[in-house]
Amino acid sequence: MTLAYFDCFAGASGDMIVGALLDAGADFPSLARQLASLGVEGLSVRADKTRRAGLSGTKFHVDVPHAHEHDHEPDHSHEPHRHLGDILSLIDRADLADRTRDRARKVFTRLAQAEAKVHGVGVEQVHFHEVGAIDSIADIVGACVCLELLGIDRMCCSPVPLGSGTIRCDHGLMPVPAPATAELLVGLPTYAGPFQSEATTPTGAAFLAALCDEFGPMPAMRVSAVGCGAGTRDGGPLPNLLRVLVGETCDESAADSVIELSANVDDCTGEVLGATIEKLLAAGCVDAWASPIVMKKSRPGWTLSALCLPGGLAAAEDVLFAETTTFGVRRRVLERSKLLRAFETVPTPYGPVRIKVGRRGGKVVTASPEFADCLSAAEAHHVPVREVLSAAQAAWREGKRT
Repeated sequence: MTLAYFDCFAGASGDMIVGALLDAGADFPSLARQLASLGVEGLSVRADKTRRAGLSGTKFHVDVPHAHEHDHEPDHSHEPHRHLGDILSLIDRADLADRTRDRARKVFTRLAQAEAKVHGVGVEQVHFHEVGAIDSIADIVGACVCLELLGIDRMCCSPVPLGSGTIRCDHGLMPVPAPATAELLVGLPTYAGPFQSEATTPTGAAFLAALCDEFGPMPAMRVSAVGCGAGTRDGGPLPNLLRVLVGETCDESAADSVIELSANVDDCTGEVLGATIEKLLAAGCVDAWASPIVMKKSRPGWTLSALCLPGGLAAAEDVLFAETTTFGVRRRVLERSKLLRAFETVPTPYGPVRIKVGRRGGKVVTASPEFADCLSAAEAHHVPVREVLSAAQAAWREGKRT
């Protein structure tokens, strides 16, 4: 499994992420071609080698009409403000790989949810301002393109420095971290760092929060490439660089951290509980369930629980508060070991069926037919689903896979 570890020792921004991935070996002409397919008039990109505090890195530039760089933020005053739907339409029309498109949509959706919360409006009403400007669209889509060019399957990240002080944006003078940045990184390990300025931007925070599976020390990996992406500023207490380490996991079994959320309720119907569990899973939770309990005053009730990755904490809590009557949600961080999961397809008399295969240390530990595939095939051929399950298991065994 190919892993990218983002070492954000001096913060993160969209252009720094793209620059780091290019520096690690992503092909720039391929990136430029795919960004051109967004169909944004006048958009052009370039990348060049530069130095920050004596260290080499790659600076990614996005050139758009009427835009130029300042010490702090690009000038987007001449660019149209965009809603989430406008940006998702650009992504959907572009010539991108499916995984690239899915990742870009996930980042922008996560960003829209954060902006909606800090401004107290619905997601569909969010004007993206700086983050909706052409250069930031190119940064986010470009970063997702680079991930695919490098074949990145999984991403991890260091604790994220935020900086301090104030920054000027479309809404005026704002504290650092910017409100959207703070919201995006809820539940993730952060610190101020030795910076009297913005270290991590909303664009960088959205990318890391939406796509990184784990935050903490670098996991065990065989590093094959190291890249550094340069930010706009030069000088400061640390080199203005973001470092990415790309390589293969040392062991096909994996471990990560998840957050368990739980809330006690005594006035929810079974229908509400079931619908809430479905919405938690749709919001990206790893699992969700309900357990019967007896609460104060001997009232029967339920503990509604969910497991989520750190980047999905805010979305999961939003579901629990919106869909139930709870006034509080508990959380705790758990460490878990995982099998390396992959899907392989086997032929059966009822059509192809995916098999979910779990490996540890290179050995198959378990292999289970995907129930949704089996159910669909059973309905199409008017046979019991257990017959399709049995046929898929037999096809897997006959394949003699290890």
